[in-house]
Parts: sequence; structure tokens; C-alpha cells
Amino acid sequence: MAKSKSRPKSKSKSLARAKPAAAIDGAVLERIATALDRLAPPLVLLPDFTAADAFIWHPDGKRLAPVKRVNRVEMSLLKGIDRVRDVLVENTERFAKGLPANNALLWGARGMGKSSLVKAAHAGVNAAYAANAKGGPLKLIEIHREDIKTLPDLMALIRGAQYRFIVFCDDLSFDTEDTTYKSLKALLEGGIEGRPPNVIFYATSNRRHMMSRDMIENERSSAINPGETVEEKVSLSDRFGLWLGFHRCSQDEYLAMVDGYIAHYKIPARGEALHHEALEWSTTRGSRSGRVAWQFIQGLAGRLGVALKD
Repeated sequence: MAKSKSRPKSKSKSLARAKPAAAIDGAVLERIATALDRLAPPLVLLPDFTAADAFIWHPDGKRLAPVKRVNRVEMSLLKGIDRVRDVLVENTERFAKGLPANNALLWGARGMGKSSLVKAAHAGVNAAYAANAKGGPLKLIEIHREDIKTLPDLMALIRGAQYRFIVFCDDLSFDTEDTTYKSLKALLEGGIEGRPPNVIFYATSNRRHMMSRDMIENERSSAINPGETVEEKVSLSDRFGLWLGFHRCSQDEYLAMVDGYIAHYKIPARGEALHHEALEWSTTRGSRSGRVAWQFIQGLAGRLGVALKD
């Protein structure tokens, strides 16, 4: 009888012990869930590509900031670059149609419209093919030189999107100890995923090989096998299907740029006096280029009280 009376007590004690254990287990699970939330990567929101036709890539937060108004020059105002203009526009048109197209490297003299041509080609082709159901409107994404190493993150974000993208890097060059060019090489060719079919890469540089000559010579002098070391970096430019060279403009081309701006903005200035002043301005700047012509026009318009409105 004593044993039979003790059994219910033992059972009640085990139940009493079970309740705190269940409560402790719940608290542990809650702490585990909170820790996992902290360790999980932040949620990446897909950008709204309908917000604009151009974006700037911000690797912090992996986001694309829309640009409502792109700082661009009208295609008709780009003088002295007719051949490279036609080649780049044709390449961009093929890409917009969904046809094979090449990555492009625009290299050469400063201030001759390399980046302006990329933005003008995007605007012109995008306007022409905005209603193209096959290709869709083009989106221009600018990535800064120092963010090249985050290209894989950008590709993961836009791969598979319904739009087609021109990824653009202005003034691209690399220092001797810089290894971020490897991310670009993998994007252009050679990576296991490769370049997404809806992405093309345009870059501008003052140097064709994106390395200064003294850097190349330093690589040759310090390497065990100089040829292989230099070849690795020089081969980056080989992965661009298009090399478009920009050369210094002649005096006539420079004056044609000035006259084009004068006519476009309806500035009340004409004749030999204007040309003489424009040439004198270029002499003080030490060069003739589209950038110098634009700087002259800004100074002239300011003196004459003319607002430069598109």
C-alpha cells in the first residue's frame, strides 16, 4: 500500500520538473532565433528600374541610386569623333536589339568626349528602342573606379532582369599594386558565370592598357618572368572587343565645337573676333579639346548674360 501511494507523488514531481524545463527551452530557442537574425545577411531589395534610365552603383547596401537627370551633351555637339561615334552607336544599337555586341574601351586624349559619347549613345539608342519589346529600354549604370571589386555583387543584382544594362566606368586605370582588375577580367571573359547576356561594359581611360608606361617598365624590372607579369595586366584591355581611340583635335575641329555650342545655345557672338578669342583661350589652357571649348563657352555666356539651357 505504501508503494502504491508513493507513485502519484513521483509522477507529480516529474511533471513539476518538466514545466521549468519547457520554459527554459523556449527562452533558449528565442535567443537562438535572435542570434541567427543578427548573423543573417541584410535583405537586399531589388531596385525599381522604372524609376529612371540611369543609376549609380553604391556597394554599401548593394543598392542602385536612380539619376533623374543625367549630365550629358547632345550627340550633335560632339565634333571631330565621327568614326568612333558611329562605331559605338552601332554597337549599342545591336545590344539594344538583343544581338551580339562587344564591350568597349574608349581611350585617348583628355577632354575629347569619351564619357560624353557613352552617355549620348545611351540616350539616343534608348530613345530609338524604348518601345522595342525584344530589347526593352537600356539602363545606364555608373560604377566608380574604386568599386570595381564589387562587380560580382552588381552582376548578381541585375542578372536576369528584364532590362538591358550598360555598366559604365569613367577614367578607369590601375596602379602597380592594384589587383581589383581581376574582378573586371572575370566579368569581361573567363569567369565561371561570365558576363550576363543582358549586360555590356563600357569604360573610358586616358591609356589604352590602363597602366602607365613607367608602371609597365617597373613590372618588367622586378618580376622573375617579366613577360608573364606584364602580360597579365596588359591582357585586360585585350578583353574589350572594341578599342575606340580619341586623338587631339585640330584647330578647325576645335573652332567647329565652339561654333556648335554658339548655335545650340543661341549665344549672340559670331565672326573672326569670336574665333580669335576662342583660340586665345585654348592657348592659355595649353590644349584644344571639347572640354576646353565648353569651358570657353561657359565663360563667354556668363559675360554676355546668356543662360545655358537645354
